[in-house]
Amino acid sequence: MSDKKKYYITTPIYYPSAKLHIGHTYCTTIADALARFHRLCGEDVFFLTGSDEHGQKIQRAAEEKGIAPIEYVDQIVLLFQELWKKLNVSYDDFIRTSEARHEKVVQKLMEISYKKGDIYKGEYAGWYCTPCETFWPENKLPERKYICPDCGRDLELVKEEAYFLKMNKYADAWLRFIEENPDFIQPEARRNEMIAFVKSGLEDLCVSRTSFDWGIPVPWDPKHVVYVWFDALANYLTAIGYDSDQALFEKFWPADLHLVGKEIVRFHTIIWPIILMSCDIPIPKKVFGHGWLIVDGTKMSKSLGNVVDPIPLIEHYGADALRYYLLREISLGNDGNFSLASFIKRINSDLANDLGNLLQRTLAMVEKYNAGIVREAKEKLPVDENLKLYAVQAVKAFEQEMNTMKLNDAIQSVWTFIRRTNKYIDETMPWVLAKDESQRNRLDTVLYDLSEALRIIAILISPIMPKAAQRMWEQLGLKHFEKTLLADAVWGGYPANTMICKGDALFPRYDLQEEIVDMAPIASATKDICTAAKEAIKPEIGIDDFGVVDLRVGKILACEKVKKAKKLLKLQVDLGTEERQIVSGIALYYTPEELIGRQVVVVTNLKPVTLCGEESKGMLLAASDGDEKLQVVFVDGMMPGSRVR
Repeated sequence: MSDKKKYYITTPIYYPSAKLHIGHTYCTTIADALARFHRLCGEDVFFLTGSDEHGQKIQRAAEEKGIAPIEYVDQIVLLFQELWKKLNVSYDDFIRTSEARHEKVVQKLMEISYKKGDIYKGEYAGWYCTPCETFWPENKLPERKYICPDCGRDLELVKEEAYFLKMNKYADAWLRFIEENPDFIQPEARRNEMIAFVKSGLEDLCVSRTSFDWGIPVPWDPKHVVYVWFDALANYLTAIGYDSDQALFEKFWPADLHLVGKEIVRFHTIIWPIILMSCDIPIPKKVFGHGWLIVDGTKMSKSLGNVVDPIPLIEHYGADALRYYLLREISLGNDGNFSLASFIKRINSDLANDLGNLLQRTLAMVEKYNAGIVREAKEKLPVDENLKLYAVQAVKAFEQEMNTMKLNDAIQSVWTFIRRTNKYIDETMPWVLAKDESQRNRLDTVLYDLSEALRIIAILISPIMPKAAQRMWEQLGLKHFEKTLLADAVWGGYPANTMICKGDALFPRYDLQEEIVDMAPIASATKDICTAAKEAIKPEIGIDDFGVVDLRVGKILACEKVKKAKKLLKLQVDLGTEERQIVSGIALYYTPEELIGRQVVVVTNLKPVTLCGEESKGMLLAASDGDEKLQVVFVDGMMPGSRVR
């Protein structure tokens, strides 16, 4: 077997919903960027995605349309596959749980667990959420209200014969595994939630159903079908050859990363490991639960009419622009906000101005001053060495941050280098050098260094924006982009005397107001952008008036809900020189887990007040356009205590 490093990454397999939305693109874009990065590092990568096609809700949806379940999912799977194609998702396998290869694996796992004595027949009587496909024991329901804790929909009272998996048998083993493998569940807040869930007591899991028949038959009792989560989770084994291709399975299992939305972390970090323990199969190395993608501060909802369709966005702005925005704008692990206005601004500033303009200026000067040929660098000055130093730092930071899944930090490292390269043009002024023949060697050096910087930038952005990176590569006159590795991002790799091939601009600029009007039907929540701006501005104040307000950066160390107050959260905030308690009315918009560790802007010199019996010494800054939307001002990356001016 090759000594080449292996990397197996998965996304959740998606429920075939007839309505695509931008949330679908988020998780898969993250996974694709990571897969491309590890390939760039020379690793042997297997990237899996797919569709979760069994279960009661699929059968009901098909019945409503008067067609068979397989016909229903066949139509929708094509939509997902077309979306991934448009988004340039480089998956190695697209698994469908309706495939025969998967049925074989699920039945094999059921038989192993059954013969081991971990599955037994009983009767299920309890509460079930059909949309989430989740059984909820009474002790996990909020204040005994029979609504789903995950999605808020009404639960159904279900009573039927079923088989059960002995979950509690493995609770202690699970807790030991988590203690020995603290990085298995990420981020830390998700791990703490799962530990608390297990310690509160695990009930045996219902692993079969008899009230419908769209599913994989239980091998020893075919009137039962396998519970959809036992079925769906096994896809990660099916795709890499469990019970069919031993060499492939041994090569890639255990998986390096399951990337999932935070709402299904419990299935992947509690149920899935216990299934694997029961079947004596190694547990994956890491499960990362990312946050939700919300729209203009509000979670996407069909009833609110703010579900954003990614296809028109991709067709209008390009896949690379959308990929860049999702990965640059959101800190992985936290909820992220999609706003059409901020998306367009990001395209204009980062992609059209910073990156696109740098490429166009450089190629235009090579064409104008050197007849399109990048000549050898001959005369070095300290400013050139400084640019090289920035390149080295950018490559190092990018590799480190991608390896630790800090994708937005990795992108910012590249953009620091891009902006430094733009500044290099202004410092060296090639247009001045071109007027003086005695500066010919100096001009050649500057144009070479700019071309070399762009070559390295193209390598670094390739996991994020693969098509733009390839276009840059080709416009620089380079070949064999598909064979390029991160190891090639070493200064001096651009071949001298190369003829460039200047093409069209990488990214166009857009008029913000025109785009909001034209694209509002696609991102309907953006219709509020202009209304929010219509609120009257308060009377003018002087700089001395503003200076009275003391604004500081604070880091949230702890957060919890205030008892008997639906809107209030109690926060412990580090202000650099002291810690304070602040009570804030943001509980309807943020959970405590979403805020812990974030940096916020605090008004520090407000008089203390008491709210619901809790003292509050300060106030968080937040933006609001009414009762529907509120967003705290985050300044992550700043030191606690920093003054906000």
